[in-house]
Amino acid sequence: MDLILKGLLTGFILSIMIGPVFFVLLETSIRKGIRAAIAFDLGVLINDMLYILVAYIFYNQVSELSQGQDNSILRLIGGSLFLVYGIVNFFKKVGETKIKSTVDSASSAKDYALYALKGFLLNLANPLVIFYWFSVMTLGAKDAASDGSKGGMLMFISTILITFFSIDLLKIFGAKKLRPLVTRNVLIGLNRFIGIVFALFGLVLIVQGVIGLK
Repeated sequence: MDLILKGLLTGFILSIMIGPVFFVLLETSIRKGIRAAIAFDLGVLINDMLYILVAYIFYNQVSELSQGQDNSILRLIGGSLFLVYGIVNFFKKVGETKIKSTVDSASSAKDYALYALKGFLLNLANPLVIFYWFSVMTLGAKDAASDGSKGGMLMFISTILITFFSIDLLKIFGAKKLRPLVTRNVLIGLNRFIGIVFALFGLVLIVQGVIGLK
């Protein structure tokens, strides 16, 4: 029960953390529809599970990586990717045709697969993800060990992921209410805002990476 409660609390805290994925998730729901946003979020979730698996299998290595210079190199690479994405998004043009097709413009299985891939790659580009999953696993390790069963950690992580995904669904359906307010100027402003968020996030990672290499 302690593991489940801690998993629920951790999942809630992670889900309300405002980062790059948060804004793209809302943008996708507003511009492309609920199904496209869910596909995007599933891609993020799959990447999270991959990172969790890596952190679990290579627990000691990830611990060393989070402390050493390799961490700084990962931050530089990830920061550069986010910076480029932010600049591209800032200057992205919005046409009238895009506004007309704003709602549920994704319709084929290929479209949804591409949104899932976008979510996967966007989460993959953030080197901090594997480190916070490592921290989360460390947080639950003590309770999992005292639980006495091998499934303690699995229960803890599963609770986090279910909570995380459930709250993301609430965000997606909540963003649907904003669709009537979508205009060309709103889309332009949204592109620029997301571009600035990504660029700033990338710059922070780059600065952290440079400082870590010194």
